[in-house]
Order: sequence, then structure tokens, then C-alpha cells
Amino acid sequence: MLKKAKIAIIGGGVAGASTALYLGQLGLDVTLFEKETSLVSGPPFCHLHAGGNLYREISDKQCVTLLKQSIDFLRFYPFVVDYRPTVIALPITDSGTPDALLPRLELLTKEYEALIQADKKNKVLGESTDYYKLYEREELELLKKRFVVKKPKTSDEWMIPVAKNVNLDKVQFPLIMVQEYGLNLFRLASGAALALKQLESVQLRTQTMVTDIKEDNKNKKWNIKYSTEEQSQEETFDYLINATGFRTGKIDDMLGTPCKRMVEFKAAYVSKWEENTNTLFPEIIFHGERGTPQGMGQFTPYPGGYFQLHGMTNNITLYKDGLVANTQLSCQPKLDQNFIDKIEKSWSSEETHQRTSNAIEHLSQFIPSFKEAEVGSKPLFGAQQIPGDDPTLRVAEVSFPSKRYARCEIVKVSSVIDMIDTIVKQFIELNYLEASALGERNFDHLTYLTEDTLTKYAEMLCEEREYPRCLANRNVAN
Repeated sequence: MLKKAKIAIIGGGVAGASTALYLGQLGLDVTLFEKETSLVSGPPFCHLHAGGNLYREISDKQCVTLLKQSIDFLRFYPFVVDYRPTVIALPITDSGTPDALLPRLELLTKEYEALIQADKKNKVLGESTDYYKLYEREELELLKKRFVVKKPKTSDEWMIPVAKNVNLDKVQFPLIMVQEYGLNLFRLASGAALALKQLESVQLRTQTMVTDIKEDNKNKKWNIKYSTEEQSQEETFDYLINATGFRTGKIDDMLGTPCKRMVEFKAAYVSKWEENTNTLFPEIIFHGERGTPQGMGQFTPYPGGYFQLHGMTNNITLYKDGLVANTQLSCQPKLDQNFIDKIEKSWSSEETHQRTSNAIEHLSQFIPSFKEAEVGSKPLFGAQQIPGDDPTLRVAEVSFPSKRYARCEIVKVSSVIDMIDTIVKQFIELNYLEASALGERNFDHLTYLTEDTLTKYAEMLCEEREYPRCLANRNVAN
């Protein structure tokens, strides 16, 4: 007989909400605690990372892992994916060359084909033979002469706005188009919440702060104290999942658990480009050296002429003193108060304008007409945990400091399904689940969701968080 276990998940970000949704559909008794009014309100994400092509500095092994994880994530959350490709460009000032990227792209193509051979449902990034395509300058000069296609279907049609708007004298050739798609934060927050509310096995407790945790070793229980605006309560659980993101160390401190981690504050900037309100762009990545004035530029399209911008420089996305590690006294890395104020209170209009303007200037060195763009809203922002002491780490999932305690450690959102699989393995060992639950992918949470309901709730979340409603919609051609 299976044990009837009560599971507590603390933190309703991508890791916590996804774990609650996954375990709830397996029939487990799950309580999800989230201190905010809604789910998935942490650091911004906008990219599937299907192969990790944004990051030249990470290993081939990490890239292969990201590819597999992205496919699993896309299959679990198809309603959050923006089905448009990504273009990789290397500036002429960059020390690397496009040719240096080709061996990795070939490796990823073969890995993708192998995953399709193993399970046809893994073919979610198009045909493996189309995983990437190269464009020499001559081809781009020809595409520049063509009319922009309202609903692009082919790689060439997606590349037309790139050819027309990118200064081809500033980049090396070939440009590379990769089938790495976008992810929509607001749609994920909407869909996860709507699906969880339909699950009788899940108790969703938003606006609830966990104030203390004690382990009852004799009875093998966790005693959790929590409070809302109305009252304080205490409840016992059999298993504890720490999914509090950059605040993971606070739970470890409550438990006296050893740790080693970093936290990094980052921001992305929302711009409005009136000139291209109705043009569908791919995402465009301009490679560069992180932390220098030539840091990577990321140009992410949304409907209505909105673009999310990253610039991996210290006056745009990165911050001086924005990366901190834990100390011997505490598992929780301590960010400066100005970062905490941004996360918990608000941004100043002056900093919003300055950093967004810096981002627009950074991208307009490659897309000249983009200099006419303006501030679209306050930034998307948050702090990201990085387990260990390697700031370039992109693949991490979960650790188990004790037998009935899982510490979620994802760095990229697409790692979440791998993380859950690892937790399920331990649940099988603890006799909470049958062995057949491992690798389960045939869930019906999508049957509860209509496109209209999901979009309306996502738009409401945008308004609540003071962002344009357009950010709730997918920038897709069909």
C-alpha cells in the first residue's frame, strides 16, 4: 500500500507551481504556499533555451541537457511557447566567429534527431534537419528587397525583417537562425494558476507567509507555521519542497541546513517601437562578452511593437554588486537593500528611463532605426539563485539535504521537468508513488484551459503588475 503523504511546497514560482501541478495530477495531497497574490512573479524569462545557443561559455554537455529539458518543458507547457525562431549574430568587433558555433549546432541537431527517434512526440522544434539555417550576406541582401510577410511561415520569411533592419556592416557572416522559441511569463503564470485551481488534491495558499519550520524526527514530520493577514496557523507535513527561488537560503537557515549558493539580481527592459507595431520579428541575439560594454544584446519581440531588451553590460541588465554569495553565518546571500527595494517595492522612474534608454542605445548600434524606440513600461526584474560557486552554471535541478526535504535549484525554467522527475524518484523510494509515475507526461491540465480564458487571466496579471496587456499574448504568425 502507498503511504498517504502530505506534501508542502514553499514558493509559487515556476519551480513550485510546476511541481504542485505535476504532483497534484498524480493525485498527491499538495499544499502550495506563496507569499504574493499570484503565481510566477519572480525573475523574468523569455526564452526556451533549446540548446543554450545564447551562451557560448557553457559546455556542450550543458547545451545537450538544455535541449532535452526544453523539449520536456514545451510538451508540458505548450500554451506558454511563442513559436518563432531566434537569430544569432556575431558583431564584427567580437573575438569569436560564426564558424566556431557550427560544431555545437551540428551536435544539437544530431541529439534532437535522436530524441525524435526515441519518441515522436519530442518533435516540437520542427524537423531536425531545420534546427538551424545559415544566411550569408548575399542571401540577406536579396531578402532585404522582399516585402515583409504578415504571417511568416518559412525561415526566409522570418528573416526578412532582420535583413531590412540590422546593419549588415556591423555583423559577421553567416547569421544563424535556430529553432529556439520564446516563453511567455504571464501565460505560464495564468495557465498554472487556472490548472491548479481545478485540482482537488492541491491546496493553493497565496498571500501566505511561512514563518517557521521545525523537523519532528520522531514522527518524521515537518511542522510548518504560516500566517495570512487574518491569522497564524500551524500544520504538519510528511515532505517539504523548498522552491523559494533566490530566497532558498532563508528556509535552509530555518532548518540549519548547510549550503553553498549565489544570488544574482537582473533586469530586462520593456520598450515600445511604434515603427514596427505590426511586424513579426524573430528574437535576435548579438553575442558579446558578458560584463563589458560589448556584452550580449537580446532583442525579444512581443505583439503591439513591444520588445524586451537585455544587454549583458553593467549599465543595463547586470549590476555592480548584483552577484553575491552566501556566508558561513547564513545560507541566504545578502543583496544590497537597493535591490531588495526594487523587488519588494518599486523602481524609480529615473532609473527605469535611464536603463531602458541604455538598452535601446545598445541594440540600436546593430538595429539603427530602433533608436526611435521609447520606454514601454517598468522593467521586468528579479533575483536568480545559482547553486554552488560557478556563476556561468545554467543547468541545475534539485538537491536533497535530508531524506524528506527537496531543495529546488533550477537556474533556467526549462530545467523544471527534470527537477520534478528527480523528486518523483525519491517519492517512489518513499512509497508515496508507484514506479510507473516516473517520467509521466500524459497529463490533462490543458483540458481545463481555453485560449480565451488563459489569455484574459494573463492580461489581468499584466495589469495587476503594471505591464502592457500585449505582454500576455504570443507574437506568433498562426
